[in-house]
Amino acid sequence: MTSIIQRAAWRAARRPLARYTSNRTPWNSESVGEINTDPEPLENYEYAPPISNQYRSPKGWDDLQMRRNFGEALPEHDELHSMWGPDIPPPGVTPKMALNHFLLAAAAFVGIFFTTKHVLTPEPHFIRRTYPYDGLVTELGGLAENKARIEEESEE
Repeated sequence: MTSIIQRAAWRAARRPLARYTSNRTPWNSESVGEINTDPEPLENYEYAPPISNQYRSPKGWDDLQMRRNFGEALPEHDELHSMWGPDIPPPGVTPKMALNHFLLAAAAFVGIFFTTKHVLTPEPHFIRRTYPYDGLVTELGGLAENKARIEEESEE
């Protein structure tokens, strides 16, 4: 299969580009005639059933990744039924159960984060610096939002 494609690519690369160019003007509606707007122009086309390729067995296909054989008819919405389409849920998983699993995983992630931040992080081994004059409000621009840590008066 690949050798046929390689030979065709080699032949196309050896042909001069002048063969593919044309001096004709672009087509217009008079030169073409009536345009066929029929939504199903192929009369004897064998349409494939609209079943996802994910239900097919993983072995025994010409294209193992897409689970298709060469020349096989495509379903009408192939992008939805291909292996790259939306995943089908495993049997027995309802939307409610999937939502419960997602919320459980999110709660576990948030729980691990807060446990790490508040329980497993040790207190610093130094005393945090404080500033006099109401946290240097005037020196930092006069806004209460710019206030640094306020110096607490100790009994010492």
